[in-house]
Amino acid sequence: MVANIADLFEHACDAFPDRLAVACGDRAVTFGQLEERANRLAHYLAEHGVGPGSHVGVYGRNSIELVESLIAAYKLRAVPINVNYRYVENELRYLFRDADIVALIHDRQYAARVAAVLPDLPSIGAVVVIEDGNDADAGGVPYERALAQASPLRDFAARKADDIYMLYTGGTTGYPKGVIWRHEDIWRVLGGGIDFMTGIPAEDEWAQTRRGQELGPMVRLCLAPLIHGNAQWAALTALFAGDTVVLVPQFDPHEVWRVIADRQVNVVVLIGDAMARPLVEAFCPGQTDPSSLFAISSSAALFSPSVKEQCVETLPNVMITESIGSSETGFTGIGLVTSDPDPSDGPRVMPGPLTIVVDEHGRPAAPGVIGRLARGGHVPLGYYKDPAKTAQLFVEIDGVRYSMPGDLARLEDDGMITLLGRGDACVNTGGEKVFPDEVEGALKSHPDIFDAIVIGVPDALLGQRVAALVQPREGHPLDLAGVEEHVRRHVAGYKVPRSVWLVDEICRTPSGKADYRWAHRYAEQHAEIA
Repeated sequence: MVANIADLFEHACDAFPDRLAVACGDRAVTFGQLEERANRLAHYLAEHGVGPGSHVGVYGRNSIELVESLIAAYKLRAVPINVNYRYVENELRYLFRDADIVALIHDRQYAARVAAVLPDLPSIGAVVVIEDGNDADAGGVPYERALAQASPLRDFAARKADDIYMLYTGGTTGYPKGVIWRHEDIWRVLGGGIDFMTGIPAEDEWAQTRRGQELGPMVRLCLAPLIHGNAQWAALTALFAGDTVVLVPQFDPHEVWRVIADRQVNVVVLIGDAMARPLVEAFCPGQTDPSSLFAISSSAALFSPSVKEQCVETLPNVMITESIGSSETGFTGIGLVTSDPDPSDGPRVMPGPLTIVVDEHGRPAAPGVIGRLARGGHVPLGYYKDPAKTAQLFVEIDGVRYSMPGDLARLEDDGMITLLGRGDACVNTGGEKVFPDEVEGALKSHPDIFDAIVIGVPDALLGQRVAALVQPREGHPLDLAGVEEHVRRHVAGYKVPRSVWLVDEICRTPSGKADYRWAHRYAEQHAEIA
C-alpha cells in the first residue's frame, strides 16, 4: 500500500471527476478541473528544477490556487512549505533560509516583501504569482500563464509512503520550526487514515474513496488559513473522500454565515474561541440560516467553557466536537462539547490510540497526576535541521517511541484526559504553577470581556506574577474590581491576575492561537492599569 497524499487525491479524482471539489468566493472547480490545473502547475515547477525533495514555499491567503499549489508539489514528491502571510521581511528571510526553499508561489499582494528578500536568497529559482486583485509590481510569472504553458497530463513518477510532509509551526513564543512527517504517518494521524472516534485504522488507501462513493459528498467549510495544519488537513481529508471543500479568503463571521447558507455547508472546521466566539455572536435568529449545518469541529486551540456554553445555546441541533493534538503529535483525543458550568476546567477528551500522559519520572502518569501529553505509533521524524530539538521531542517508554512536545495534561479516573495547555506558557508564581488557559477561561466568562491572554511577568518577590491582557467588549466599560471578584469565584487567589492591560484587540496568529511574543512585548512597552 502506498499511502501518499498525491495518490490519495488522485484516487478521488478518478472516482469523482465531476463532483465539486473546491469553492472559494464566486469560483469553484470540480475534481477533474482541480486535477488538471494541479498537473499543469506541477509540470511547470518540474520544468524549473523542482523535483523529489525540493522545498516549495506557499505564501498566500485561502484560494483555489493555494490548494492547487499544495497538490502540485505533492505530485512531484516535493515538499510544500507553509509561509505565514503576516511575516515581515526579517521573518520571511529567516523562514526561506531555514526551509531551504527553491521555488515560491505567492499572492501578488505580498510582492513587495518578496522582492525585498529575494536578492539575499539566490537558491530560490521559480517564482509564481497568484493574482488576487492587487496591482503591485511582481517579478514572478503570473499563475495562469504558468499553467497555460504546461502539460495537463498525469504522467509523474511513482511515489512512496515515506515521501516527506513538512509543517512549519510555532512562532508565538520563538522562531518557527519545521516538523517532518512521512506521508503515511501524517495520513494515519490527521488525514483520515484512522477513525478518530473508534481508533480503527483505514483498511487501505482506497477506503476514503469507497466511503465517498457509498455515502455521497458532504460540504465542508475550512475557516482557518491553509498555511495552518488544521485547514490543510481538513481540506485534504475532505478531498480524499470526494467531499466539497469551501474556503473563505479571510475570516469574517457575518460573511461565514452567508457562505454556509449559499453553499449549504454541512460541517464547519475551525480553531477554538478566536473563531467560534465571533461566529456564534454573529448568528442572528430569523436571518441566519444554519439548516444545512450538522457539525462543527474545532482543533489546535482550546475552547473556553464560556464559549462552549455560547455554542451549545446558539446551535442546539449542531454536534460540536473539539480535538486535541499538535503539529508534533497529530490527533491525540476528541471530545463532545456540552454545556459546562465550571469555567476553570480544561477540555476533557477521549484519548486517541497510544496517547498517554507522562509523569516527571518518564513513566505513564497515574490518574490525577499532571504530566506531559505524548503519542506513540505514527509519529513525526523530528524537526528539520535541528537534531537537538528532535532529541528533546521524543521519549521511549517500554520500547515504544513517543512524541512529547510539551502540552500539559491530566489523566482522569475514568480514562479521559484533561488538557491544561502548553508547558512553556505555564506561570510559576511563588512556587505555584498557574496554567494560562484556566485563568483565560475565567476571564472570558465575564460578560464584559470578549478576549484575554494570560502571561507571566517578572516579579521581584514571587519570581513571576500572573498578568492579563484583556479586550473588553465594545461599548462595555470594565469594572476591574468586579472582574477580580468574578475571577476569584472560579480560580484560587494566587491565580488571579495581579497586573492587567486593557487592549483594543488581542493579537493572535492567523490560525487563532494566542501570540505570546506580542503579549510580552506589549506588557514591556505599556504601563499596566491594575
